[in-house]
Amino acid sequence: MTPLDALLVFAAGVAAGAINTLVGSGSLITFPMLLAVGYPPLTANVSNNLGLVPGSIAGAYGFRRELAGQRARVRRFAPASVLGGLTGAVLLLALPASAFEAIVPVFVATGIVLVVLQPRLNRMLQRRRGEADPRGRAAPLAATYGAGVYGGYFGAAQGILLLGILGLSLDDELTRVNALKVVLAGTVNGVAAVVFVIAAHVAWGAVALIALGSTLGGHLGARVGRRLPPRALRAFVVVVGLAALAKLLLL
Repeated sequence: MTPLDALLVFAAGVAAGAINTLVGSGSLITFPMLLAVGYPPLTANVSNNLGLVPGSIAGAYGFRRELAGQRARVRRFAPASVLGGLTGAVLLLALPASAFEAIVPVFVATGIVLVVLQPRLNRMLQRRRGEADPRGRAAPLAATYGAGVYGGYFGAAQGILLLGILGLSLDDELTRVNALKVVLAGTVNGVAAVVFVIAAHVAWGAVALIALGSTLGGHLGARVGRRLPPRALRAFVVVVGLAALAKLLLL
């Protein structure tokens, strides 16, 4: 990477860390940036996953007040996230790289659609408050596992999937549900990261830049990100995601 490339990857990490804390689609920023500076899709995906783990930790710490009293929920949902993340990571490495390159445009497009639909999802979740059943049921855990598989394999917008699953399963304020989402998404990324360190080719320079940037971004996102216009954040993510989709389709 050139110094300019390194600066761009770091800046993308900052943006992704903040967006993951607030929206849940930061990979639609960092993954395209890694493609833009020359990394192949599979290496970019693995390195991006590793780099975003510290940002998830920083975001969870920033939401520590919202996480108060949710230890039982973490214990309930985290095993499904662990198993899902492990399954997705193993699938990514077991399937040929050509399979990932063929399907990743679909995942990017899915992420873009989820970002666009997020306001409607949030309104639906607010309307459903009071109707959700906080007691244990198999369906939310199965859905959490499915989101973990998606997150371990690719990850962009897995936070939005988790927000929908948790919001329909728990009767609580959306900010507290979002804090739990940050923990579970970080769990998926962390489990997948362990698999990738052991068995995948990792671009460690890119990982370090994204890790530093996402840590700063996760902290800022939890502290001051609520003041930013959500519509502007979504528009930024969609534009970058569309650029990534165009690049992937032209590879």
